Amino acid sequence: MSKHHNLNKLTAAGVLISLGIVYGDIGTSPLYTFKAIIGERLISEDLIYGGVSCVFWTLTLQTTIKYLLITLRADNKGEGGIFSLYSLVKRKAKWLVFPAIIGGCALLADGIIAPPITISAAVEGLEIYYPDLQTLPIVIALITLLFIIQQFGTSTVGKAFGPIMFAWFTMMGVMGIMQVAQNPAIIKALNPYYAYHLLVNSPSVLTILAAVFLCTTGAEALYSDLGHCGRPNIRISWIYVKSCLVLNYLGQGVYLKGLENTLLDGRNPFFRMMPETFLVVGISLATVAAIIASQAVISGSYTMISEAVRLNLWPKVKINYPTNQKGQLYVPSINWLLWIGCILVVLYFKRSENMEAAYGLSITLAMMMTTILISVYMAKKKIPIYLIILFATVYGILEGVFFVGNMTKFLHGGWVTILIGLIMFSVMWTWYSARKIKNRYMRFDDIQKYYDVIKDLSEDKTVPQYSSQLVYLTSANFTNEIETKVIYSILQKKPKRADVYWLVHVDVVDEPHTMDYKITHLIEKKLIRIDFKLGFRVDQKISLLFRKVVEDLVEAGEVDIMSRHPSLKKYNITGDFKFVVLEKILSRANNLSFIDRIIMDYYFYLKKVSLSEEKGFGLDLSFVTLEKVPLVVEPPDENSVLSRI
Repeated sequence: MSKHHNLNKLTAAGVLISLGIVYGDIGTSPLYTFKAIIGERLISEDLIYGGVSCVFWTLTLQTTIKYLLITLRADNKGEGGIFSLYSLVKRKAKWLVFPAIIGGCALLADGIIAPPITISAAVEGLEIYYPDLQTLPIVIALITLLFIIQQFGTSTVGKAFGPIMFAWFTMMGVMGIMQVAQNPAIIKALNPYYAYHLLVNSPSVLTILAAVFLCTTGAEALYSDLGHCGRPNIRISWIYVKSCLVLNYLGQGVYLKGLENTLLDGRNPFFRMMPETFLVVGISLATVAAIIASQAVISGSYTMISEAVRLNLWPKVKINYPTNQKGQLYVPSINWLLWIGCILVVLYFKRSENMEAAYGLSITLAMMMTTILISVYMAKKKIPIYLIILFATVYGILEGVFFVGNMTKFLHGGWVTILIGLIMFSVMWTWYSARKIKNRYMRFDDIQKYYDVIKDLSEDKTVPQYSSQLVYLTSANFTNEIETKVIYSILQKKPKRADVYWLVHVDVVDEPHTMDYKITHLIEKKLIRIDFKLGFRVDQKISLLFRKVVEDLVEAGEVDIMSRHPSLKKYNITGDFKFVVLEKILSRANNLSFIDRIIMDYYFYLKKVSLSEEKGFGLDLSFVTLEKVPLVVEPPDENSVLSRI
């Protein structure tokens, strides 16, 4: 049942797919980055040259060196993203879950901010033709339509993403070249001196840095989409993408040179530098590119939530697979939460320039957390310590400065990102912490002590047969252990006679696509344990996987699932299967600390609104019995009668 993926092949199709999937966010940043750098400042040569220089070196240091050359090396069996990275290093230290959760929450917050700012910036280009146009309803309509079509899958239209984004980047490059040809001297702005000069002499250096950071906000997507495109395809396609981006920023610089000593006054240099006859095409292509960029962010949010569910960092939620295309999934609850968030952001900020403050902050946090995890990964790979220190220092300072710059706009909209991130963090941290609390008080027993009684119960005809095949999900990691609650359910809470008892254990492993299992015959043809090892990107359809394993065992003659009733056995009728799911509830008689009590109360509320255990594991509900058991906080004395209940 093992599954392997090899995407480390450079192909023309792979490069084209990378253009459509990976670069939507970073590829649409020219729509608003330079406009944000100028802001309400008087346009000057220092601001133009310094702005272009800052953008170029940010793309070089942050995107090219950190993500393309370094971070993409941290692939987890071909998969990337902050949770894939966390899976690679989590055994190094328990505290690493903290930056993983913060980074994940920041990226989810990005999923709420990115579509509104990108689509708004594109649609606002129409104001060149219609100055009094109300763009808000158009933006809301496009965002709503985008979220509605998610449930049908995007594989069909997704095939067009690559060619469209190729046309988009080519257009940006050509527009830039046309401007640079008029003033080739702008190329000297690539000299880092101009960035240094601007940042040292500008009184508003932090707000300029916050605006500059917008040019690299999509860099995290390079890593998150590693599993969809492969490292070589992403790296090669970036050469073309970066060239087009830099040319466009240079072109905007040339256009702004013609506006020196004036105010930008709401004009967007991206659209204003286009020939008037090309504006309709340019605005249309920008809008389509913005929608594609938003689609990539939304799809990334689905993938991240599915990984968080497998890693027990998010409540179980319904996950659909609209198509057979790799990576195509749809999470209804997250889809509509993102939609509500996007609409509220649009209604609150109204225009793209007002969203800039909220946008950069979340990605800065995600990048800082990635830096921490990559540093640990480098140590795991035995990279020389001086290189690790150099990496952590350079990017710690760089991203720290960007973070401080973005925090200057906290009151102007940055608080929205923090609020969204805190809500996400409260859910992830509660779900993670509650599991730790439950595990702390979970009691296990030596299963061998119960072999004889289970065997006798199975053959005791005075006890009504509960099921032919009785299946329990167990969290015991070792084959010689069993939860006391499972034993209690079988032997004491209405003794359950069955022909065969099954214990199913699911272990989510650090590799993304692993699908392995191991069979242990604890009592020959009476008590069988199945251990599934599933990757954190594998859908946990336990009912389906269990059925496949049972079929293999029957075929090998290792188990008999035929009914033992003479009238049914005579006709080779298969016996019935029943799953028993033990749902833990918080007993009122407990001595939990105040903090733990709050965590558990929040956890059980989240559990009510999330997918049930049986649905989360893909069990056939017609064959499931749910039993509620109290979470024992302080177990009674081992010598008391109650200790056996």
